[in-house]
Amino acid sequence: MKKTLGQYDEISKHCRALFLKKHEDYGSSWRILRPTSLTDQMFIKAQRIRSIEEKKEQKVGEAVEGEYWALVNYGIIAQIQLSLPDDTPLEMEKKAVVELYDHYANETRELMIRKNHDYGEAWRDMRISSITDLILAKILRIKQIEDNEGKTVVSEGLDANYMDIIIYAIFALIKLAETKIQEK
Repeated sequence: MKKTLGQYDEISKHCRALFLKKHEDYGSSWRILRPTSLTDQMFIKAQRIRSIEEKKEQKVGEAVEGEYWALVNYGIIAQIQLSLPDDTPLEMEKKAVVELYDHYANETRELMIRKNHDYGEAWRDMRISSITDLILAKILRIKQIEDNEGKTVVSEGLDANYMDIIIYAIFALIKLAETKIQEK
């Protein structure tokens, strides 16, 4: 678990740095996106990963890792969006954005620690393609919950699904990094 936590934190740090660089370029322009648009954006990213996995080739030179990084950041953005009152201004101060980002990143990290304890790091024996499928399944669940106007009968809500996507995306990034090390 100590190894996993170190790897998880390293990838999270990279995602946070990327988010902050994009914030420097674009501000909080992501605030204009409705939750359903964020879900669709996440679907596009995950579907591209699956398409590349199935075709075993890609014609756009952007690395698959970038799609997983985007899933992490869009998952945190979605949690932020859901937490903000409707009258929150579109443009937010960097300090407030960073505090919210860190809050949801830390909350997700704590969930990962609890789940990883209970599941005994079962994800390490999974194929990356299975992780991609689980991410897609979580996105489709989110879409259904959104279509049901947030109502669920027995299922976990949107926030839990977003956190699971973030965790799975980071696990995929860990596995990709380990594969690259083994290939050297």
